[in-house]
Amino acid sequence: MKPSKWRVFVNQPNLIMAVNIQAIRGMHDVLPEQTPLWQYAERIIKEVLSSYGYSEIRLPIVEKTELFKRSIGEVTDIVEKEMYTFEDRNGDSLTLRPEGTAGCLRACLEHGLLHHQTHRLWYYGPMYRHERPQKGRYRQFIQLGVETYGMSGPDIDAELILLMHRLWQKLGIREKVSLQLNSLGTIAERLAYREILVAYFQQHKDGLDEDSLRRLDTNPLRILDSKNPEMKDVIANAPELMAHLGTDSLAHFKAITTTLDDLGVTYEINPRLVRGLDYYSKTVFEWVTDELGSQGTVCAGGRYDGLIEQLGGKPNHAVGFAMGMERLLALMELRDDISVSRVVDAYMIRVGEKAEREGLRFAEMIRNEMPSLKLQISADGGSFKSQFKKADKIGAEFAIILGDTEVERGEVGIKCLRNETEQQTMPKDQAISFLQQHCQNFQ
Repeated sequence: MKPSKWRVFVNQPNLIMAVNIQAIRGMHDVLPEQTPLWQYAERIIKEVLSSYGYSEIRLPIVEKTELFKRSIGEVTDIVEKEMYTFEDRNGDSLTLRPEGTAGCLRACLEHGLLHHQTHRLWYYGPMYRHERPQKGRYRQFIQLGVETYGMSGPDIDAELILLMHRLWQKLGIREKVSLQLNSLGTIAERLAYREILVAYFQQHKDGLDEDSLRRLDTNPLRILDSKNPEMKDVIANAPELMAHLGTDSLAHFKAITTTLDDLGVTYEINPRLVRGLDYYSKTVFEWVTDELGSQGTVCAGGRYDGLIEQLGGKPNHAVGFAMGMERLLALMELRDDISVSRVVDAYMIRVGEKAEREGLRFAEMIRNEMPSLKLQISADGGSFKSQFKKADKIGAEFAIILGDTEVERGEVGIKCLRNETEQQTMPKDQAISFLQQHCQNFQ
């Protein structure tokens, strides 16, 4: 027996057993019936990004491990527990990217894109983290990242928020997400606040869980982001960072909120919204939802001016966001009015030796005249009845029918599969005109 490419054969004494190979835990397939919704969302995302003047950058999936240790930090959960890291044949330590910001900045530094320049960039693709899989959280997940460089003013922070606001509207899920805002101030302001915060938590150690006790020495701001309900009161009474910001940081934040107020974008100021990494400064924001259970963050972003210098570049300015596509798609699936384009618009039925040959030629003629029409041609034979069933099953709007009789007459049959109109027979050139007239949205 010849094994198929997806089976492993376990050979034991007196036993040969085929075992199906399954996908790696936390790395899931997107099946053909699911991809139209993905493609619809991806198309809208690209349209919105293009309308704001953002350019795509394509980045490697594998980077040197040192990149993430320097950007994310060696004492973070991502680096300590979640990265897929391995040695290649040269003994170099490489990692499947757990996020895209570091790789995007590495590319810009490597190719000299940050020298007296401004950039608005986006990237899209798989990221990898070894964590416990659950709905909306996977070990391989698809992420959209948007990064901007070289702009220090509040306008670019506000632009990213407005861009996402427009995207939610285009996707029809604006009412399902809400915006939370905060400011972390400058690095110096945050470091001073950190000392105040550590002193407070030291006085309330008995109220901290094990994870927070560990973070107290390494990442104390992340304690404010804890979801442990038993720590709710301790966190609620902690000193707020906003009260320790300087004039410039407060003015920067005020300019953003004023812009959002002027344009009618609702938001909530969340003083507990933080980023634990030292290179973050000033604006941080999240778009959250209460319709996906514990996985409530759909998009998160902020200003990270300090990272460029941390990775070896000259001091500069950067702000961006990242969005998980799986959570976005889960929100879109909650809509009961969403409609995506069908996979096949027209299906060509061919029965007979002459019809099979002529059908291929005629299909190419149609594609030349209507390049946007999604035309599928029968390729596995069968009767008229069986091919009609297949055309209906795949959701085609029209059936184009060719038998040997039609070929001899230079004609073709057209049947609308979504209403009760009668099948029509007409010359081939007239059939193309008919399709152009009745399928205007396909052209």
